[in-house]
Amino acid sequence: MKLVYRLHLSFGLLLLFILAITATLIYPLLLDTLVDNQRKDLREQANQLTTLAVPTTPAHQMEPALLTKAIPLAPATQAVLMSPEEKVYFSTLTGEKATELVELAKQVDPATGISQGKDGKYIIETLTIPPQQGLPMTAITAVMATPLSAVKSIQLALFQRLMIILSVGGLMAFLLSVVITRRIVNPLTALRKELKKVENRRFNEVLLIRSGGEIGEVASSVYHLAGELDKYQSTQKKFFQNASHELKTPLMSIQGYAEGIKDGIFTGDKAAKGLDIIVNECERLKKIVTEMILLAKLESEEGIFHMDNVPVQQLINEAMERINPLVVKRGLIIKVDRNGNPEERYITADREKLLQALINIIGNAARHAKKTICIRTVAGEHTVDIEIADDGEGIPEQLLPLLFQRFAKGKKGETGLGLAISRAIVERCRGEIAAANLPGGGAAFTLRFPLSR
Repeated sequence: MKLVYRLHLSFGLLLLFILAITATLIYPLLLDTLVDNQRKDLREQANQLTTLAVPTTPAHQMEPALLTKAIPLAPATQAVLMSPEEKVYFSTLTGEKATELVELAKQVDPATGISQGKDGKYIIETLTIPPQQGLPMTAITAVMATPLSAVKSIQLALFQRLMIILSVGGLMAFLLSVVITRRIVNPLTALRKELKKVENRRFNEVLLIRSGGEIGEVASSVYHLAGELDKYQSTQKKFFQNASHELKTPLMSIQGYAEGIKDGIFTGDKAAKGLDIIVNECERLKKIVTEMILLAKLESEEGIFHMDNVPVQQLINEAMERINPLVVKRGLIIKVDRNGNPEERYITADREKLLQALINIIGNAARHAKKTICIRTVAGEHTVDIEIADDGEGIPEQLLPLLFQRFAKGKKGETGLGLAISRAIVERCRGEIAAANLPGGGAAFTLRFPLSR
């Protein structure tokens, strides 16, 4: 069964359940409440009746017509005034009915105030006024009764109105639930179609489903996820294309020289030169494969990073020592600027891997610099920045957005994997890396890390 039908059925059953519970609990409660109210009304009428009868009319001179006119009894109320000897002074009933009412009053249940008569049940209240000094009348008892059927008719009328109100309200709630359900289910149905596209890897076809609340947030997340997966898929395709190209070139050189030497085309010095080229290309292949494996591990494996508190300045000094032969060979100068912060700063990172990232970036700067490489550290309240700048020609604008992708390299680049490896290391150490061209010429790489606590 579809979700929309299940929700409609659930709301319908819930409303029926509420109506059934209401009928079960409210119907008897209405009767009890009405009976209690009727008993109170009977006591008040009895009190008024005796109040008017006792002080004004002696027992032998009572005028029922005047008394009835003075006390507006309810239409269904039956009243009898009598002496302790059960002599009736006043009654709204005939003699036989009055006597029967007096007998019923003796059998009434004091808890409920209800007694069973020949023609049905009655609500009966009895009030006795003791004789008062200075008045000729003796003690007087008022017996007030109302047929229970009259109260039940009121109960039924009230219950019917209540059920009509609840039914109309329930119907409105059901219609509202149908509208709300459609607003929930329709986006979910559309979202399911888009997820099917993700399942089939048609990421570029995924559409943004417009909806509010949590469903809208999920739809937006799915849309952005599809975009990221599409980018990742494109990157993977480019990676395999670039990897194939990078591996194909040295393999072709190796194959060409190996076949030439085998067939006797290259002899003597040419054969020796061919063997040297084969060795160099093999070294290049080995380096590319090694860096590809390292990059894959950096981006996927968790256990290869061993985090520790690393002093920033010591890390920079060690990287400078490692890269010093290349700097000396090219006749470059490295300037270190701590930006007026003599205090050592610590970050949380894998020391060896972050050292490799710094060496890659400083080595990249050394290949492009003309005379100088500047390494500057700037410590903030919660972060520390390491900036490595050179005075070379800068980064081509078309290469800048792709600089940290695999096999993205400029004129003097080697494998095109060094900066991608550096980015992976920096990000796994909770840092950020960015590159930009300097206004006066040259390129600058900025590494930002949160300070250790």
